[in-house]
Formats: sequence, structure tokens, C-alpha cells
Amino acid sequence: MNVVVVESPAKAKTINKYLGSDYTVLASFGHVRDLPAKDGSVKPDEDFEMAWEVDTASAKRVKAIADAVRESDRLILATDPDREGEAISWHLLEALQKRRVLKDVVIQRVAFNAITKPAILEAMAHPRAVDMELVNAYLARRALDYLVGFTLSPVLWRKLPGSRSAGRVQSVALRLICDRELDIEKFRAEEYWSVDAEITANSDPFRAKLVTLDGKKLQKLSIKDRASANAAVEAINAADLSITGVEAKPAKRNPPPPFTTSTLQQEAARKLGFSATRTMQTAQKLYEGVTLGGETTGLITYMRTDGVSMAPEAISQARDVIGKEHGSLYVPGAPRMYSTKAKNAQEAHEAIRPTSFSRLPEKLSLDPDMARLYQLIWRRAVASQMESARFERTTVDIATPDSKTALRAVGTVQLFDGFLALYQEGRDDEEDEGENRLPKLSQGASAKVGKTWADQHFTQPPPRFTEASLVKRMEELGIGRPSTYASTLQVLRDRDYVQMDKNRFHPLDKGRVVIAFLENFFARYVEYDFTAALETQLDKVSAGELDWKQLLRDFWTDFRAAVDEIGELRITNVLDALNEALAPHIFPDKEDGSDPRLCPSCGEGTLSLRLGKFGAFLGCSNHPDCSFTRQMSPPGDDDVQGDRVICVHPETGKDVELKNGRFGWYLQMQLDGEDKPKRSSIPKGWDAATLTEEQAIKLIDLPRTVGEHPDDGQPITANIGRYGPYVHHDKTYANIGSVEDVFEIGVNRAISVIADKRANGGRRGGSASALKDLGEHDGKPVKIMSGRYGPYVKYEKINATLPKDTDPESVTLEQAMEWVEAKAAKGGKKKAPAKKKAPAKKKTAAKKTTTKKAPAKKPAAKKTAASKAKAE
Repeated sequence: MNVVVVESPAKAKTINKYLGSDYTVLASFGHVRDLPAKDGSVKPDEDFEMAWEVDTASAKRVKAIADAVRESDRLILATDPDREGEAISWHLLEALQKRRVLKDVVIQRVAFNAITKPAILEAMAHPRAVDMELVNAYLARRALDYLVGFTLSPVLWRKLPGSRSAGRVQSVALRLICDRELDIEKFRAEEYWSVDAEITANSDPFRAKLVTLDGKKLQKLSIKDRASANAAVEAINAADLSITGVEAKPAKRNPPPPFTTSTLQQEAARKLGFSATRTMQTAQKLYEGVTLGGETTGLITYMRTDGVSMAPEAISQARDVIGKEHGSLYVPGAPRMYSTKAKNAQEAHEAIRPTSFSRLPEKLSLDPDMARLYQLIWRRAVASQMESARFERTTVDIATPDSKTALRAVGTVQLFDGFLALYQEGRDDEEDEGENRLPKLSQGASAKVGKTWADQHFTQPPPRFTEASLVKRMEELGIGRPSTYASTLQVLRDRDYVQMDKNRFHPLDKGRVVIAFLENFFARYVEYDFTAALETQLDKVSAGELDWKQLLRDFWTDFRAAVDEIGELRITNVLDALNEALAPHIFPDKEDGSDPRLCPSCGEGTLSLRLGKFGAFLGCSNHPDCSFTRQMSPPGDDDVQGDRVICVHPETGKDVELKNGRFGWYLQMQLDGEDKPKRSSIPKGWDAATLTEEQAIKLIDLPRTVGEHPDDGQPITANIGRYGPYVHHDKTYANIGSVEDVFEIGVNRAISVIADKRANGGRRGGSASALKDLGEHDGKPVKIMSGRYGPYVKYEKINATLPKDTDPESVTLEQAMEWVEAKAAKGGKKKAPAKKKAPAKKKTAAKKTTTKKAPAKKPAAKKTAASKAKAE
């Protein structure tokens, strides 16, 4: 009997059919071991010994594999054909060796690039040993990421409350986003003008652009204002022009290579609107396959690759398809061969391509995402073997006899579409690919000017990164690996360091503070060149050219020293550095030239960063005498500048103030006899800059009494809460459509909304609804639920209430698990008091209880140590 181990159960089922009854194919479900998420899992003082852990679910799978191996004489490790797959095979061998089941068992490693019967049988015929050089590269990368994360993150927690984590690649990707935002903030638009003219030269009219004026060649910004543009138009109208040159040149455009992991992510983002994660999840399904003719078959080759080449038989298939579908003119004389130019590329695998080019996209029945991505992959791979597109580019020069005034027209005509008949590569800055035909012109012909155009333009700031452009930039710099880009970008979103707006990355204040801190105190470790050089060293490990532990020793020596140096740094030093680093963002220059750091409230204090449990904000140096605060992000040109009195309340005669706090704009009114002022937040969708007196009075008067309920005479009120607008009666809170409804809803509709809420489980027995899915912890879901008494975190059987005034949308998985662990430690409402008293009693009577309790503790400690040793 032969035991084959693959990663996924879908693969296991398919491969078992291909191999037959002499083989038992089992799934490992990915990694069977991992580093525990706690300090000490990598031990630099013990030559980087790593403490691996098998969780409960993986232990069951390892046991099932071990039981099968006991009854067999050959173990075939068929995990994915990349560094991660090699590591999974190694982990499995280590786990099985601890179970002592590998004696007299032949161990083989096979790798296949596609889940098709020929590919798998070919791989089974050529087994090899586990590639320990790839495993060592994995171990080095895993240890580096762990050491950076678990050493640097605690520094952030101490020095920057509200920050979540830092990572070796994650932080550099965040720096790219923040640097781009800084460039945008520093950018100052410049005005410039372009001047065109309609020309005829015994021909149909055509449009030409002014390129020379007063004998000087014009650059983009040469004409800076309307007066200069008008002068240029006059010069054209007064000029004696003729055709001084007509030049037609052939041009061609070659097809792009088939997809790698990163180019697939980029193109799927541009053309399909897919995130990197969605692309990889869909590609995984295409790789694992669908049922065709009663047999599961993989539709594409392995989707984690740097290679751009295709197997000779695949190229031959593609050329056959091109001939059948498009004709012989579209088949080039010789097959096209590609090589990658990306840094640190490993071309051991083929590019991403269809497993069979004869499976035309339109003939397959797939779910929408799979169908769109398969079509993209199929077209790109086929187009890579098609003939080039051919063009004719014509340039016409029009000038005066002395050449002091000159215009130019450029026309491009497509002569043969070639690969463009099937595929055109997307671009972040889409260009007009349309034809611009010019009439037939003769050199020396007199040219006459018809219409003229003087168009105003302004220079544009650099664009924010999309997923496609960020992945492309990371690849160009050699940062990270294509297989990890999706998870890296997702971490930045999960940590609330960035947010997506119109598919572009916008850094949030929390992310900008983290990067400013790292650039000031750990500059080397967020440098692009340093991170890329580290990737090169990791690739040398995988090539057997560098010892992986030597790499770790060199890195750890300098990194540990840098961390120790920061350990004694005072918070005031940190804030001073951040104030200076973030000044262009948080203290932009004012148009009137006044001090941008002067407190707008007291007019005397200086604004400075402060750190709170929810992150950084700005406060006045005269605190507590001056309580002015605002968020880090400065008000825009059209926003409210500082706090102000917006109106006087017509009934109370008190000022209604508009203020900006760390959580945004709000209204405040101090009433006589009240210790605290009455406050009301500006709701979403309302602009503080354009808030009217009428709106301010409506908001500050909330809650609004709608009327009395006919059943009990108790009031029904309308208000805006943390979760939006609602109506309230007795103990029932029912959400309503919009903020405007709060001020307009009548009694009848309010009664109906409340009745619906109660009928659907509003007061009793109602099922809680999920407000946010935070992901998984130890393989189990963590969610924020909407409960009777407010939002709470649900994990297994533990429900942990969110702290007061916490926005559920801002909660991260790490925060949620801290609250869950705190709730679990209390053991529930009834047990909490007992647990609090126990430590106090033990402390007071320490001498009396030591003798009795010590024996109970020692066996427990031994049991834990024994079980830990067994697990390892």
C-alpha cells in the first residue's frame, strides 16, 4: 500500500481516482505545525531553535496519516510545488518521526504543476527527496518574520498606544503607501497651457500641436498663463506655414508574456476589479479543478510562480488553437520565448496557463468569478504566442521658413491587429489606443490655419496606489514574495493602517504614526533596499549558497541592539520626533503665514501629538486649562477651521458650539445647573463646514419626542446613536432609515417600526445579528454581534461586551481576543467576585497556605511539561 499526502481534500479525491486502489491519498489541510503566537517560539539564544506546535485539528490529521503509514511501505509527499509546499512536507515528516511510524518506510517527494492525469503520473514516475535548501529558506523567512513581529510590536504597544503590530514586509508596504500620500500632500499644482491649431494643406483638415515658439522648443510647462497662450495663438495666425516634413515609420507591438502570480493579481485588479485575495482564492479553485466528463480536472497550472515560460507541448497547443480560431496569419514563424526581468525571480515553474488550450472559456460552465479569471488566463497565455500587432506611425512637421514657429501632428494607423484581436493589457493610466488618421500630405505644401485652441491644464499629483500598482511596485523593488502579497495587503487593512477608497489605498492616521515612528527609530528596517537585499539573501539560502542560521545571526545582532537602544526612550522624545516627521500632514502651512501649531482655541498653546488608547490625536500644550483636541488629519480647504459658536439656542439662550474632538466634529451646549455640557455628534453624511443654524438646533435638541404610545401612554422618542438613527419606546430600540427620519418620523410609522422590531425578536428571544466578521482565531470564527444590551464579541461560547463608546467597525481581531480572554479569565458574572477575592486571600495568608498548596502545584507543572514535550 502507498500513502500519498496532498494539501487539500479536493485534490486528494481527484488524485486518488487517477492513481487507483493501490494508493491511499490523504489531505494535510495545509500546515500541520506552526509557531505558537507567543513570545519565545523562536529562541535566538539557543541558535534559533524553533518551538513548533500541532493544534488540535492538525493533530487529528497527523494521527490519521500516521495510522495509514503504519500499514504501508511507501509515503509519497505530494504537497504544492513551491517553498511553502516543501515546508509542509518537511513538517509532516518531523511530526511522523515523533510518532515513530517511518521505520522501513520509503519516503518520496513528488511535485506536479497541474492536477491532470498525465501531469500526476509523470510526477509519480520521477520522485525525489525533500529539498532541504527550500526548507531552510522557509525556516529563515519564518524566523525573521516572527522575530521582527514579536520584538518590534511590543515596542509599538509601549511607545504608541493604539498601534497593533509591525512586520518585516508589512511595514515596508505601508511605508510605500504613506510616502506616496506625503508626496501628494507636498504637491502644488502648476498651471500650464497647450495650443493646437486646425491645419489644411490642400487636404482635409487635421489637428497639430504647437511645439516651437520664438525659436524655442516648448516643454510641457513652457506656456504658463492665458496671456502667453493668447500670444502663441496670435503667432500661429500670423505665421507663414508650410509642410516641412512627412515621415511614416513602421512600428510593432509584441504581446506580453503569460501570467506570473504578481502580474495575474495586477491584471485581475485592473480588468476584473478583484482584490489580490479574491484573485488567489479563485485561482486556487481553477487549479484544484472542476468536474468535466465525470472526472475532476484542474483547469490551470500552479498559480504561485515567478516563471514566464511555458512547456513546449503547451506552446504547441496554443499555436494550434491560434491557427484554428484566428487563422495562420496570427501564428508567428517561431514560438515565442520569454524570460523574467523581476528581481529575485525563481523560474523553476511554468507561467500560469490553461492545462489544455483546447478548453475554450466560452465552452466551460463555471461560476462567475472562475469564468472571468479563467478567460483572462486563457486569453493572456494564447495571446503570448500570437503574431505582433503592426502599425504605421506618421509624423507631420509644419513650420515657418525661419523655423521660429512650428507645429507637429502625429498619426498612428493599425495595419494588422495581431494579438490585439484577442487581448490587450490593462494599464493603471489607461491610454487612448484609437487610431488618429492623417490625410495624404506633400512636403513643401502651403499650410493654412483654421481654428485654434488654447486649453488650460494643471499638473496632477502622483496617484495613490491601487492593489495592482502597489503589487507592481513591490515586485519592482524586490520586496516580499508574490505568493504573500495578498496576505500582506490584507493585514494592513485588518490593522486599520489603511483603507480603500475608490479601489485606492489611503493611509489612516494610525498607519502614518507607525511609519513615522519606524522611520525615525528603526529606519534601516523599513528601507526598501535593505528589505530587498534580505529577500536576495533568502533566495541564496534556497539556492544553497548561504547558511540560513548565519543569515539569522547577522540580522539578529543588529536588530536586537536597535530594539534595546529604543527601550529607554521617553514618550516625550517619541512625540517630538513624530511632530517633526508628520508636520507636513498634521501642521500644513497656512495661507496667511501664521503658525500652524498655534492652538485655535486659546490662541496661546502649541498643538502637539498625544497618544491615547484609541491612537494619536492633537491637543493643546495648555491642557488642562485648554481642552482643545482634534484628529490628526487637518481640516481641508473647505472644512471648518477650528472650534466656533455656530448659533445661540432660541429657547435656552446658550451658545451652541461646533467643536472638533478626537472622534470628529460635534456640537456642545452648556446648560445651567448641569456639570457636563450637552453634546451631539455630527452624523455621517452631514458636513460640519456647511452646517446651518437650523440643523445645529435640531441636533442639539435630540432626543426628539415623537408622541405617546397608545398602549401605555409612554413616550416614543427619536435619536441618533452609535449604530445610526432609531426610535425608542420602553425597552425597545428600532433602527430607522436615515438621519432625516429622526426629525420627520410620525407616531403611526414609529409605532409600526417598533411593532416590527418586537415581532422579529426585539425584546425577547430575538436572535443576535452579526455586525462584523473579524476572521478566525485557532480556526474558529470571531464575530461582533448586535445584542439586546449593545454590541459584543462572540467566540465559541464566550460573549465579551465591547467597551463603552467603541465603534464596532473599528475593532480588530487582536482587540476582540483581548476582551474575550479577559472575559474568560473572569469566568462569567457570578464567578468574577470569587476570583477577585481568591488572590487577595492567598496574598494575606501566604505563609499558611504555602505548605498545603505546593504539592498540588508540582504534579500539575510536571504534567504540563510532559505533555508539552510530547507535543513537540
